[in-house]
Amino acid sequence: MTTTEPPMPAQGASAAAFPLGAAVTADALAADPHPVLARLRDREPVSWAPALGCWLVTRHDLAVRVLRDPALFTVDDPRFSTARVVGPSMLSLDGPEHARHRDPFARPFRPARTRERFTAFVAAEAGRLVGALAPRGRAELRRDVAGPLSVAVVARALGLAGVDAATVRSWYGAFVGAVSALTAGDEPPAAAAGARARLRAAVEASLAGDGDTLLREAAAGAGLTTAEVVADAAVLMFGGIDTTEGMIANAAAALLARPDQLARVRADRSLLPAAVEESLRFEPAAAVLDRYATAGTVLGGARIAAGDPVRVSVTAAGRDPAVFADPDRFDVGRGDAGAHLAFARGPHFCFGAHLARLETVAVLEALLDRLPGLRADGPAPARGLVFRKPNAVPVRWDAPGE
Repeated sequence: MTTTEPPMPAQGASAAAFPLGAAVTADALAADPHPVLARLRDREPVSWAPALGCWLVTRHDLAVRVLRDPALFTVDDPRFSTARVVGPSMLSLDGPEHARHRDPFARPFRPARTRERFTAFVAAEAGRLVGALAPRGRAELRRDVAGPLSVAVVARALGLAGVDAATVRSWYGAFVGAVSALTAGDEPPAAAAGARARLRAAVEASLAGDGDTLLREAAAGAGLTTAEVVADAAVLMFGGIDTTEGMIANAAAALLARPDQLARVRADRSLLPAAVEESLRFEPAAAVLDRYATAGTVLGGARIAAGDPVRVSVTAAGRDPAVFADPDRFDVGRGDAGAHLAFARGPHFCFGAHLARLETVAVLEALLDRLPGLRADGPAPARGLVFRKPNAVPVRWDAPGE
């Protein structure tokens, strides 16, 4: 992700050459990025953005090219912010080292094993969380459902003995805060170091125990050191908590803001998986993916120098009209929504995608089953530069006795 001091632009990356990129601000991208990204995609699909200190890639085909070519566009760079917070991990390595970290964790998340290990737990937990709300008549879905479910699933998946969901959430919050600070060019909060130390202690206890946990399986399968397991566990928190919470919140907000689309899934529950894919296209929870050029190259007409930061806008790629017809319309019947890049492409494709989809569909099912007359109770716009989700998703329904 970005450096604390944005690098000098590559040759030719001047404000005159990339006037739209020169006008980009982090605040605009965090608030409502879609108009800005649409102009860039149309006229400067690879543009130098001084405010971000990187090349910004907004066209779908160019984004795929970057994500599928780790030899030319790598994550293995000392400036990568997640590695600066938690250490080298599957998220910040490429080549054989990436495979050594990733493969032992990815195997337990293959589709069949994910369904076997998590379907019953996720459905029961989603039902419990939503059912507890039913008598109230109103709630805030991100705080009351999306966040608690994603934390509970990660806590179960990691199998950290004696660590409750609230503690896991506090650790991940510290890590996200540090990454966000580095991305904005600030110093990370001191809380991140403390969280990492406490996570390490919990990982060490898990590795020393007798239980059959994901961490023990991963460490035994690849000979990962404790420090490496800690870094990979922290990365799983990012994907399993922050982006899954955002994915659930974004999907619920998109449907509730469009009563016609909500009515379609009420009438035909088989549309729920398609609605989730459309939400991932329309407003992905992880808005950007960062890489670093290993050699000079030309991409989308821009001359990129070796070492230059290259940021893929997943948000922009999801609304590329060359791929998605009428891209600013949310349509649960869209047949090609699965072409989104919300889970990346190439060697860093998110192996937790099946579990995240399972969680999101389970929440939507529980909401429709248990909360009659469910409707929005205010706007829920997504916000954020790196992780995009609503600050809140207020809802109401017809509670008993009303």
